[in-house]
Amino acid sequence: MATAIRRRWMENIDVLAGLAMVMIVVMMVVPLPAHLLDVLITINITGAVLTLMLAIFTKDPLEFSVLPSLLLVMTLFRLSLNVAATKLILLDGHAGDVIQQFGQFVVRGNAVVGFIVFVILVIVQFIVITKGAERISEVVARFTLDAMPGKQMAIDADMNSGLINEQGAKDRRKKIQQEADFYGAMDGASKFVKGDAIAAIIILVINIIGGFVIGVVMKDMAILEALNKYTLLTIGDGLVSQIPALLISTSTGLVVTRAASENNLGQDIARQMFRAPRALFITGGVLIALALFGLPKIPLFIVAAFLVISGLMIQRSMRAAADKETETASEIELEDSKKPENVVAALHVDNMEIELGYALIALVDANRGGDFMERVVLIRRQIAAELGFIVPVIRIRDNMNLTANQYVIKLRGAEVAGGDLLADHYLCMSSGFEDDSIPGTPTKEPAFGLDAKWINIKYREQAETAGCTVVDAPTVLATHLTEVIKIHAGEILTRQDVKMLVDNVREYAPAIVEELIPDLLNLGQIQKILSNLLRERVSIKDLMTVLETLADYSVFGKDIDRLTEYARQSLSRQIVQALIGKEKELRVLTLDPQLEQQILNNIQPAEFGSFVNLDPNLIQRLVKNISKETEKMMLNGYVPVMVCAPMVRINLKKMTERQLPQLVVLSYNELIQGIEVQAVGMVNADES
Repeated sequence: MATAIRRRWMENIDVLAGLAMVMIVVMMVVPLPAHLLDVLITINITGAVLTLMLAIFTKDPLEFSVLPSLLLVMTLFRLSLNVAATKLILLDGHAGDVIQQFGQFVVRGNAVVGFIVFVILVIVQFIVITKGAERISEVVARFTLDAMPGKQMAIDADMNSGLINEQGAKDRRKKIQQEADFYGAMDGASKFVKGDAIAAIIILVINIIGGFVIGVVMKDMAILEALNKYTLLTIGDGLVSQIPALLISTSTGLVVTRAASENNLGQDIARQMFRAPRALFITGGVLIALALFGLPKIPLFIVAAFLVISGLMIQRSMRAAADKETETASEIELEDSKKPENVVAALHVDNMEIELGYALIALVDANRGGDFMERVVLIRRQIAAELGFIVPVIRIRDNMNLTANQYVIKLRGAEVAGGDLLADHYLCMSSGFEDDSIPGTPTKEPAFGLDAKWINIKYREQAETAGCTVVDAPTVLATHLTEVIKIHAGEILTRQDVKMLVDNVREYAPAIVEELIPDLLNLGQIQKILSNLLRERVSIKDLMTVLETLADYSVFGKDIDRLTEYARQSLSRQIVQALIGKEKELRVLTLDPQLEQQILNNIQPAEFGSFVNLDPNLIQRLVKNISKETEKMMLNGYVPVMVCAPMVRINLKKMTERQLPQLVVLSYNELIQGIEVQAVGMVNADES
């Protein structure tokens, strides 16, 4: 029964809140009985005390994110009570028992003392607390907005290094946005409290003058009697309003000055103020010295004794806690070493990782100016834009077994690339850097194997003036990593990645996915086809076109190589356009027709795809002759491209991809209209 009532109450709380806001405004117009005013004033005081308690027990400012709106509501409520009390004071000469008792009890019926106390309260609230809270809100809001890009990049870096997952990153981004909204709202809400303090002074003056005039002119009261009566009532009304206002201002200051913590304010103060026993001993000694110099001894000795005793107790508890922590850590370490889960954790292999020597750690340490983590985030975005798949999280760690300047790039635990970097030098690349005009250490550019040299930073401007390409160490590593990802993209792509890509297509083209999977092809077969495309650096960004093509042709057979060729043909425009310039000319090599037919006749089907059953010597001569023609094309500044029959194409690529990875092999079906194709050579397998 209670649960049902509570649920219904929560379902209709928005309606009640709307009615309450309307009633607050109505209170300014409709006269209120004195007894009802007493109840409302009590509610106002209760709300202020409750707000202060919530501010004290809040661990994170976002736990009290409703505070800006609450400030507006409570300020409006308090002003409505002031207006209602003013009407009762001026019309009836009485405003309820609460205001009357405040005027009598707090200042003992003395109007002058009451006025002074009220002014002091207003000054404390307006100048000290409200102005401070307003300034802090303004500064925190500004710094929160300025820090948002850096925090976003830090989240991307943590996700990239594997410290958090996608959901954790979303939660942290949401929290950053909420913090910016909260502090921005608090910056504006502080103006409500400031305006409330100004309004209180104006209302006080109006009530005293208006009451004095009404008492003397309309009610024939003596001047001193009217002044004393209406001043006391006004001061009582002011105190009843300003004490809750002071509590609200204090709550605002506590929240905006509060950093995120695992404990509330009281626990943090006790833990941090009493964390150093030496500070307590020294403070107690200072108090004892002051007492010996002539200040009142009893209060100083009492406080000094409290500090010294507290310091001794804290010191003893800290020692006991340290001993217990050491003992517990030893036990946990012993127990963890026996758990089988540790063996299971050791079986995990990261998809991609980079290991760095100790001299290269500065490249990834943001505190030392390293920005490589941010570069990795940009690399993942670049690969997603170019090749159409998401690179898995790249874990970066140090390895003391490497030399100081060495780095290693691993794919599923196996080293696939590596090199050496000089973190405080620049890599200079030029066709004429063999001259000694720019001193440096000769080396090879790791991504493309170009001749280069490491130069000191002071020679950077000289090298750039000489026409050299000069890059820093993080850029060298980022370029190498990008090239490694592109080369091994077909290996990096997993079934889980394919599922994610297919699910993304399902959102805007569900008919294609439902037709293709699982009736025609499964995820594994689609993965092999996409891997074949990526192996030759064909982007799978237009995945919908690929899936449509597979749905059209997979009904005729499940041969992976044949389906790959169909997929390439559907993407032929983007493949060819990447090879031609503004002239729209494509220079290509062709195969000897007899050799091409021989290869075609010797293609043998396999479980996954096909292979060519030719004499190894013939294949060796063919690759050697292709290599010679490729070198000629590259010397003339052309991209090495070879054209052949569709089913020969993929097998010819397999023959040449190890020795000639830069060779692009196209099929006749991939040549699009609107371009001019020029054959610059024909390749055969003859010795000559």
